[in-house]
Amino acid sequence: MQFGFFDDDNKEYVITRPDTPRSWTNYLGSTEYGAIITNNAGGYSFYQSAAQGRFTRLRFNNIPMDQPGRYLYLRDQDSSDYWSASWQPVGKPLEQYKTECRHGTAYTTIRSEYAQIETITNYFVPLGKTFECWWCKVRNNSNKQRRLRLFTYVEYTNNWNVNQDFLNLQYSQYILNMSVVDNIIDHGTNVNMPAKPEDFQDNGQGRHTFLAVSGADVTGYDTDRDVFLGGYRDYSNPVVVEQGQCKNSLAVGDNGCGVLQIDIVLQAGESRDITVLMGIGTAGVEGKAAVKEFSNINDIKQALSSVKQHWQNRICNLSAQTPDAEFNSLFNVWTPYNCLITYAWSRAASLIYTGERDGLGYRDTVQDMLGCLPSIPTEVIDRLELMITGQASTGGAMPVVKPFAHCPGKEPLPGESEYRSDDCLWLFNTVPAYVKETGDLDFFDKILPYADKGEDTVLAHLRRAIEFNLERSGAHGLPCGLLADWNDCLELGHEGETVFVAFQLRYALKIYTDICRIKNLPAEITWAEQQLNQLDNNIDKHAWDGEWYLRAFRYDGFKFGSKESEEASIFLNPQSWAVFSGHADHANAEQVMQSVNQRLATEHGLMICDPPVTKMDPQVIRARLFNPGMKENAAIFCHTQGWAIIAEAMLGHGDRAWQYFRSYMPSAYNSRAEVREIEPYVYCQSTHSKYSPRFGASRVPWLSGAATWAYYSASQYILGIQPEYNGLRIEPCIPASWSGFKVERNFRGKQFIIEVRNRSSVQKGVKTLSLNGEILKENFIPIDQAKKENTVIVEMG
Repeated sequence: MQFGFFDDDNKEYVITRPDTPRSWTNYLGSTEYGAIITNNAGGYSFYQSAAQGRFTRLRFNNIPMDQPGRYLYLRDQDSSDYWSASWQPVGKPLEQYKTECRHGTAYTTIRSEYAQIETITNYFVPLGKTFECWWCKVRNNSNKQRRLRLFTYVEYTNNWNVNQDFLNLQYSQYILNMSVVDNIIDHGTNVNMPAKPEDFQDNGQGRHTFLAVSGADVTGYDTDRDVFLGGYRDYSNPVVVEQGQCKNSLAVGDNGCGVLQIDIVLQAGESRDITVLMGIGTAGVEGKAAVKEFSNINDIKQALSSVKQHWQNRICNLSAQTPDAEFNSLFNVWTPYNCLITYAWSRAASLIYTGERDGLGYRDTVQDMLGCLPSIPTEVIDRLELMITGQASTGGAMPVVKPFAHCPGKEPLPGESEYRSDDCLWLFNTVPAYVKETGDLDFFDKILPYADKGEDTVLAHLRRAIEFNLERSGAHGLPCGLLADWNDCLELGHEGETVFVAFQLRYALKIYTDICRIKNLPAEITWAEQQLNQLDNNIDKHAWDGEWYLRAFRYDGFKFGSKESEEASIFLNPQSWAVFSGHADHANAEQVMQSVNQRLATEHGLMICDPPVTKMDPQVIRARLFNPGMKENAAIFCHTQGWAIIAEAMLGHGDRAWQYFRSYMPSAYNSRAEVREIEPYVYCQSTHSKYSPRFGASRVPWLSGAATWAYYSASQYILGIQPEYNGLRIEPCIPASWSGFKVERNFRGKQFIIEVRNRSSVQKGVKTLSLNGEILKENFIPIDQAKKENTVIVEMG
């Protein structure tokens, strides 16, 4: 079943049926002012933090998932019939109500027509502003005059802190104070308290937001939710809309809303532009200023155009044309955009993440940057430095870094029980990737503080991360798992050991050695190589299980991920990383990936382990919390798919790498959206596996490391466009059936148009590479040989 299509020319996903299996979302704004909007205008808005700055309300885990939202009700004053500019919340019969939603890069346009009245509503946040616009064009497509009354609707939180608003009702029901200033609604909370802009986390301070209209006169208002909706009603049938007249209610305490009443008369064929402005600040100051700034429709059009151009400029550095149109649609627009949104909001703001994860999770955020480097390399540096300063002097990391409150050098040292074994090892993926993308070799020498005390060069921070794991090794000479080792459902503690992180540590030592060679640090090279050799020996001696690698050891030596186990006898991550890290020799690498194919591959992706867990030690294997085939309990955890694809590509298995990639590629499900259910234009956290009755259904869209690793594995290992310290390596690994592909890549300010030809129908291998007509000695392009614009021809064979 299909609910929409990719409009590649306009860089939009077009939803043609509003009754999608789940609410399909988009993001507006920036990390200062953010908003989530769905195909039916649901969602919420927030300032800096979805947990501590949310000022419009959403009821999570509801049916539908996205209510309330940002609504426009329309009422025909002659017939008394009413509807909404989005299909929901009124929900008119779809035989009578026609609608289309276009999700774009940080904007959404919903076009609807009912009773011969057409509305086109564009939702966006102007660049650099802390307010959003709903620019609505209302057109009369009938052959007679129409008298219409419009009502805006948002439901306000009583406190910007989500826990106070939802849970502490004996407090939050008494702090709201609504007012109207010159027809602009002022949503105030704790209004008798002083504002403390320097202390964002103080949720008891006085705060204000505004709601205004430009382009039409306000003829009434309501700010009391219960007055507007009426008793025992819902958003589909507000009593004020039904009766046709606002009551000019002012809510003090209880619950507030933002309703502005607007009257328009349209002759046959006539249209009218109306803009709703909602944002941060008081009605009397910021509200009036916003109305003044956006009183001219041409300024509003230009603001929307600027938003489109800004975001599309951010994702234009890498594009591809391959034989797979569904891949092209996703790779060229939606995957880099997905990566940018995940980079912006980590795991803090969606219809699923309700505010329980406030700030930037360390391990997630460091990985998320990988997916943004081709798009915004100069922006990533600030975030990367922020996260490096979240590393403690012990070498471990703060679990969460809050950009709005972080104080490097003054943060409390995390307790030993708070550390996770993998956190700072992700720096070895991202820091070198940043330097390779930008050529900024001096970054390794930059001095940055630790979270709690002291400072070091970036290179010394990296060494400290290695030392952290070496100092916390167990009986087999492998890193201890601590609180978690990427898998939050594997709690090995300070005596249990993790084979997965052992491979990460092995990768870190290899990368560290490479950096030290560039910097000519022989003593450091000797130290790192000694540690690497010892670690390799320990892995070979203790972690090989005959056909695959173990996952972990319990404190008493019990093996997890062993063929001896009845449950969870094989895990995906150690096998992928045995290859990715360079530890496994060719024979073992082929063997483990064959085991993955035989045991973990399904039509919808690779399972995280097999079989599910129902009996194993629940104090260590916390995956027992979940039903079989769900989440960490043998589901298809999408974050991990990219690692397996990288491993297969490193082995030259282009057909299998592509098979794995397409099995979880969102756009591959566009014509069968009823299987995956969630948005076919973004990645997700996990998919139910064959052990679940919901096999194929996916959950937790948008904010997932799956987007980063999908983009990274596709760009660098399938298409094979690999930045290196001194240039660009081209090493594709593709299906033998592909005759070739083309890539455009902006790299260090130089443009590369790359054509890959596969006339020999191979999966991997470069026979020749020419740069601007000159055959090079290998499949590497030195950056100093490249011009401003370059043509690259690659012959596979």
